[in-house]
Amino acid sequence: MGTALVVGVSVGLASVVFRWLITQAEQLFFGVGGQVFAFLGPSYVLVIPAIGGLIVGPLIYFFAREAKGHGVPEVMAAIALRGGRIRGRVAVVKSLASAICIGSGGSVGSEGPVVQVGSALGSLLGQRLRLSDARIRTLVACGAAGGIAAQFNAPVAGAIFALEVILGEFHAAYFGAVVISAVVADVVAVLFVKGPSAFHVPEYTLVAPAELGLYAVLGVLCAAAGVVYSTAVNRMEDLFDAWKGFPEYLKASAGGLALGVIGVLMVSAGLTIDLDGINYPAAFSVGYPSIETALVGQLALGTALVLFVFKLLATAVTLGSGGSGGVFAPGLFLGAMLGAAFGQAVNTIFGGGIGPAGAYAVVGMAALFAGATHAPATAILIIFEMTGDYKIILPLMLATVVSTILARAIAPESIYTAKLVRRGIRLRQGRDIDVLQAVKVEDVMTRDVDTVPANLKLEGLVAEFERSHHHGFVVLDARGNLSGVVTLQDLDRAMGEPGWTERRVSDIATSQNLLVAYSDEPVGDALRRLGIRDVGRLPVVARDNPKRLLGAIRRYDIVRAYNTALMARTDRAQRAAQPQLEAPESRLQFVECVLTPESRAAGRAIQDLELPHDCVLVSVRRGNERTIPHGDTVLQPGDVIIAYASKLESSKLAAYLHVDSTNGR
Repeated sequence: MGTALVVGVSVGLASVVFRWLITQAEQLFFGVGGQVFAFLGPSYVLVIPAIGGLIVGPLIYFFAREAKGHGVPEVMAAIALRGGRIRGRVAVVKSLASAICIGSGGSVGSEGPVVQVGSALGSLLGQRLRLSDARIRTLVACGAAGGIAAQFNAPVAGAIFALEVILGEFHAAYFGAVVISAVVADVVAVLFVKGPSAFHVPEYTLVAPAELGLYAVLGVLCAAAGVVYSTAVNRMEDLFDAWKGFPEYLKASAGGLALGVIGVLMVSAGLTIDLDGINYPAAFSVGYPSIETALVGQLALGTALVLFVFKLLATAVTLGSGGSGGVFAPGLFLGAMLGAAFGQAVNTIFGGGIGPAGAYAVVGMAALFAGATHAPATAILIIFEMTGDYKIILPLMLATVVSTILARAIAPESIYTAKLVRRGIRLRQGRDIDVLQAVKVEDVMTRDVDTVPANLKLEGLVAEFERSHHHGFVVLDARGNLSGVVTLQDLDRAMGEPGWTERRVSDIATSQNLLVAYSDEPVGDALRRLGIRDVGRLPVVARDNPKRLLGAIRRYDIVRAYNTALMARTDRAQRAAQPQLEAPESRLQFVECVLTPESRAAGRAIQDLELPHDCVLVSVRRGNERTIPHGDTVLQPGDVIIAYASKLESSKLAAYLHVDSTNGR
């Protein structure tokens, strides 16, 4: 518990410093910068975000690429792949990059950076004390909890966030530590930052029980909007990643220029806010002033919808181009705008007798955030703590749960996990990697499938079983479409009945409620389906035409898929470690070598090789097996060798082995 206390104090202080950095950056970019570019008139907002991106991009690219984006997925990946180990420099780079991004107008939140900074501090403490992976993961969760607590003055929500999102499980072993860290971080932050960080809203209440139906409808809308939000951010990132031929470290500046265009449009529409004497577009930065306006019911329906669209575009562009900041605050902003617009609409339709638009804005914040993050407990608690309004808790819970359920049905991955899935990392409860979820059925299925026709007599089926020694066949109709499955047990039962020789396969085959697999689904899903009826294989069909047979997947195929997935997980863990080991200032890099038959190393033990001095062989992959090389390991043609070598020696290694090589893969 002492380490959790230290993490809480550290994260609380880091949160205070981070807030100060954001204030200084806002004054620099919009205060000083506004004066420097005053000759541009209102169009000065076109330039400011681009300048911010010009600083943020290289800062992240050259010093800590993990600081790119909204931070939480990187923390989740560190827990799943690296035992919670995060580089200490991430805390510094993330703080600077996010403060500059937010201060120059980037449409991101401040909570994601503090979560990543807090997690990095917790990880650093665990590493310095040489703690186990389990203890380090706990301290990472403590840092995340402290970050949310200090940023939003919400210690309970911070603790639940760490358990629900970061660790992915509610476990008593973690609860005490994350609560201590969250409370301490919150207390430290309040000591330095005067005044509450919560929103000031009127006391809203449920006017009539029938109004719960309207809040349920709002939950449905927020589910759809949450999926749109998550998809927009991830698709924009894919768009910028696909932009080849343009320097990676300059993409944030290009995104900043696009954000500036959005800002100019907002200024021309009069959608601006004033904060500490600085006037800038309402969708820029964190956006809390606009949220407060929505929560007190002072936004017109049209204005709220326009702000929703501008904020969605601004956030997608900022994060997609490589900016640094969180998705929490933008999610609250979008939910408040959607809720306010819905509240204004239903009040106009029903002419009173229901809660004001501000009440729907409060509920909308939680519901949309939950729809995007799939974290309903965090959403409910953080809105309660930030508003201090318990009377609206029933509509809040209903809309949030409805939104979460529907959002998961529409898009199984949250805004956090979707980013990891695009890297080939799938997480299940407990945040262990579900290796079979990373392999598709089409990658391992058997395409050459033995089948029998539906009109085949059972005498002929007996002959087929004797010939093939199979335990089951896929049955096809006269048109070659999937008709069913027949097993040896089906035949045995039929042979005990009189006149069985005159019966046909279609009479005994299973054709109703047939279990099938789809080529584009994960192997893990197919495995669970096999276990439902304890069968040995499943027909694989096309999703758009369930009668078209593509192949079959067997238990043997799944075992092979598991081995393939384990190798893929090892590769991902290695790639996850590479940014730390191949930093620009490092003189070391990974080298992947494929041994050819002509190689001087083929057929020789490693201890007999004359390898370069600054070179270490990390692993040898032969077929589906990966081993750690030892001195007596004999290398064979086709072996894939991973080596860690100095940049000077890597070319010598390739020349010595006389192999095809790819450096820094």
